[in-house]
Amino acid sequence: MEEMDHLAHERSKAQFDVDAMKVVWAGSKHALDVSDRMARLVASDPVFRKDNRTMLGRKELFKNTLRKAAHAWKRVHELRLTEEEASMLRLFLDEPSYVDLHWGMFVPAIKGQGTDEQQKKWLPLAYKMQIIGCYAQTELGHGSNVQGLETTATFDPKTDEFIIHSPTLTSSKWWPGGLGKISTHAVVYARLITDGKDHGINGFIVQLRSLDDHSPLPGITIGDIGTKFGNGAYNTMDNGVLRFDHVRIARNQMLMRVSQVTREGKYLQSDVPRQLLYGTMVYVRQTIVSDASKALSRAVCIAVRYSAVRRQFGSQDGGPETQVIDYKTQQSRLFPLLASAYAFRFVGEWLKWLYADVTRRLQANDFSTLPEAHACTAGLKSLTTSATADGIEECRKLCGGHGYLCSSGLPELFAVYVPACTYEGDNVVLLLQVARFLMKTVSRLGSGKQPVGATAYMGRAQHLMQCKCDVRGAEDWLKPSIILEAFEARAVRLAVNCAQNISKAASPEEGFSELSADLLEAAVAHCQLIIVSKFIEKVQQDMPGPGVREQLQILCNIYALSVLHKHVGDFLVTGCITPKQASLANDQLRSLYSQIRPNAIALVDAFNYTDHYLGSVLGRYDGNVYPNLYEEAWKDPLNDSVVPDGYHEYIQPLLKQKIRVSRL
Repeated sequence: MEEMDHLAHERSKAQFDVDAMKVVWAGSKHALDVSDRMARLVASDPVFRKDNRTMLGRKELFKNTLRKAAHAWKRVHELRLTEEEASMLRLFLDEPSYVDLHWGMFVPAIKGQGTDEQQKKWLPLAYKMQIIGCYAQTELGHGSNVQGLETTATFDPKTDEFIIHSPTLTSSKWWPGGLGKISTHAVVYARLITDGKDHGINGFIVQLRSLDDHSPLPGITIGDIGTKFGNGAYNTMDNGVLRFDHVRIARNQMLMRVSQVTREGKYLQSDVPRQLLYGTMVYVRQTIVSDASKALSRAVCIAVRYSAVRRQFGSQDGGPETQVIDYKTQQSRLFPLLASAYAFRFVGEWLKWLYADVTRRLQANDFSTLPEAHACTAGLKSLTTSATADGIEECRKLCGGHGYLCSSGLPELFAVYVPACTYEGDNVVLLLQVARFLMKTVSRLGSGKQPVGATAYMGRAQHLMQCKCDVRGAEDWLKPSIILEAFEARAVRLAVNCAQNISKAASPEEGFSELSADLLEAAVAHCQLIIVSKFIEKVQQDMPGPGVREQLQILCNIYALSVLHKHVGDFLVTGCITPKQASLANDQLRSLYSQIRPNAIALVDAFNYTDHYLGSVLGRYDGNVYPNLYEEAWKDPLNDSVVPDGYHEYIQPLLKQKIRVSRL
């Protein structure tokens, strides 16, 4: 039977070269080629099937995840995949597992914090997966406050060992992925104690389980922390609990790149600055930003396609009803999310460049850009993950009732994604760190030291504190210079206002905590400015293919003006724009929605996602939604029998009124 493309008419309306846009989205022709091959490899392999995930019990679900991870490892070796191909394969597998922590946290921690000798010893084992590692930092009682961790590592000079111990219930390690059932080793963060003195938090490589029979080693209590939010979702991961009862490890298992303990028990700081540890965080957080664009673009792809398939209301004399995507209410909620997916993609690319730049400088012992890079990644991690979590949920609502079905792919995507708002830095805590950095930058403005990188605009604070927006007609809002100045002025004014209010407080600390809600807004404004400015820079680069730049230009303006609309209070209160200019921005936004409308389907096609990766009946490439929704329903285990289990015990007696009611 010939597969019908129900979206062919929509695709024919595109005003740009979709294949060229695929290259822009992927980052390069090479990246597109690799991701395309890996996505198809995963989609065509029955072991990687995932449409039954939400119907499995936890034990089956978990075992199935282990099977997929083992099969993926086997495929990587049989096909001799490169590191780049292997990580793409893991991405399209689309199933959180112990492997993520092993490659994403354990290996980078040893690379970033281990000495050359330690790397020589542990990395070859980790690369071959002869040991499997996780990252044990968070405890039952402390997450974001790393300095508050309670696990101890006490040096015993008699035996040249550290004693790792959990002194309290709240010091139990709690949440590390891969820990619950699989990891053989962990990088454990603990308070380093020598000679009765506490030297703060350090990392230690600790073996947890026997490499012969996987049983926990003496002194180690370990298990899974239980079912988490959502159906299949993150329950494929064995998030764990771990307690130590005076577990001894060799002294050289302390990660010693930044600080050392000698044989005599002397604690030494190396000449490598502590900020070096930021390097790992900058790396992990920039990967989280690019994951945000992937998750949001998936949800948007589903919602855009389904909005074009779904028709509701508006039919005159029995003609076809209106496509939901043609309603302005749908467009004003959906198109800013489409624009955000592209915006986050490009800011993620820029962060990758930033990380490479910082790494180059670190190798040359130049630490000047590190604080700024740290603030950038912290703020963008926070902003993009919050916006993505909210965006996925909004896409679910945009798909009406059917979005609530697991087969829509949206509930599981949401449940898998939402923890990103908390892990690797709670989003509010991270924004407060950014705010601290901004306050520092503002306080130095008079000193003649020019702010650098993403805060360079603060050097023009005097101009930005009093400039007036130049908008006279709606189309003035399309000028990048006008958009940028409005966003810069808002960010500077919010930051300076906070700084002035803090200076009136009894102490800076008191002022900071009193104004923390305002500081969050200043931090958000700074991060949104970064995203807008990087999007504008992207649009100005060379673009392959006809019409591509025009579409990105429209998306860039939709992103900027929809943020302005959402935060219009900031812009008005700080006097960056007038109420009249705000309403012109809104007029312009409306007309941008009409311009993007014919290209909407093609713009999500440019993500180049397979139906397998999307995992959504509503988001199918061919738009053939209803027959497939109907078919999916019959696959539910509840439909295995016509008469349900329990009918004879509980329903029949009720219908036949045979239930005994005890008389009082």
